[in-house]
Amino acid sequence: MMNALEFEDVSFSYGEGDFRINNLNFTVGQGELVAILGHNGSGKSTLARLANRILQPDGGTIRVFGETVGEDNLYDVRRKVGVVFQNPDNQNVASIVEDDVAFGAENIGLPREEIGSRIGFALKATGMEAYRHATVARLSGGQKQRIAIAGVLALKPQIMILDEATAMLDPRGRKEIVDVVLRLNREEKMTVLMITHYPEEALLADRAIVMNRGEIVMRGAPAEIFARHEELLTYNLDLPRIGKICKALQAGGMSVSDTLDIQTLADEIAKELACGS
Repeated sequence: MMNALEFEDVSFSYGEGDFRINNLNFTVGQGELVAILGHNGSGKSTLARLANRILQPDGGTIRVFGETVGEDNLYDVRRKVGVVFQNPDNQNVASIVEDDVAFGAENIGLPREEIGSRIGFALKATGMEAYRHATVARLSGGQKQRIAIAGVLALKPQIMILDEATAMLDPRGRKEIVDVVLRLNREEKMTVLMITHYPEEALLADRAIVMNRGEIVMRGAPAEIFARHEELLTYNLDLPRIGKICKALQAGGMSVSDTLDIQTLADEIAKELACGS
């Protein structure tokens, strides 16, 4: 499997004595969905901005599909790596949905016919076809974020980075965005880097990376990461809701395993209740 994104000994600092990223090393395979976890100030958003060179690293090498990122190919890299940020109101630039989605494609000089085709593709992919002529300001938070994703999709990036893209949304809005991301990853084979502080979202990823103070401190399958609960607590992170339920049931005397699978937990609870009846 080809690597979509590579960080090799990447370092960055906002200033002397301030936050630093030191010798960051990781890879994301083509078509992978990787979750980046960490508390506020751990370096997650800095990583996102380094990935498409919104920020310039102080040292090290960043590669996108094997090509080293530099000043000479910056434009091409930003077309391949799309970023969706936390606040949709800061990303919506036009009053009508189709104009907003078209903005990036127009800026890179695509022909009008191609722009129209990409608007249709992006709105269909995000489930917003019915809102093509709607007023952006009248949409819900989840709908605005889906439009922000559509605007990035219209550029047809090969990698999408979501930088806390669900943080300002209610549970329904978060589910809308997560469903769109999973569909893009599975059906369009898009490489996704999902930066989040919601452990439930990280459970959906192929792999998870935990950051703390500018360094990667844990990496592996989500189940492996959450099995190290005591270590997670030292980084101000916690278990997904199902993991907390397991711990609560165990504390109450019920013999259930530390599972992260809902059906497995339901079966174990039913077995326990049957034995106790």
